[in-house]
Amino acid sequence: MMTMSQRRIDVTIAGQKITLAISDEHEPLLRSACKLVDEQIQRAIAGGNRSLERATLMAALKLAGDLITAKQAAQETPQASPTAALENSTELSLLTNEVSALEDQVDALLKTLSLPGSPRPIAP
Repeated sequence: MMTMSQRRIDVTIAGQKITLAISDEHEPLLRSACKLVDEQIQRAIAGGNRSLERATLMAALKLAGDLITAKQAAQETPQASPTAALENSTELSLLTNEVSALEDQVDALLKTLSLPGSPRPIAP
C-alpha cells in the first residue's frame, strides 16, 4: 500500500521493466542504484555469463564486494572532518541500497525466469 508521499516509477534493469513505489526524496538514489545494478548485470553478460540469473548473481557479488570494501575502508580511515564522514556515510548508504535493490532483483528474476532445474538463457 502506498502512502500519500509515495508514487510509482518505472525502471528497466537487464531489459526487464520494473515498477517501483518510491518517495520523492529517495527517487534520485533509487534511479542511481537501478542504473548501477543494470550496468553491473550488463557487464556480467558481456563477460560471458549466458543466463540472466547467473549475470545477476555475479553483479550482486561484485556490488557486495564493493560494499564490504567501502565498509572496511571507512573503519580503517580516520575521519578528517564531518564532511568526509557525511560523504562516506552517503556512499555507504548508496552501496547498501544498491545491494538491497540487486538482491530484490535477483529474487524476482529467480522466481519469474527460472524453470525448475534449468535457468532460461539470454537470447543472443
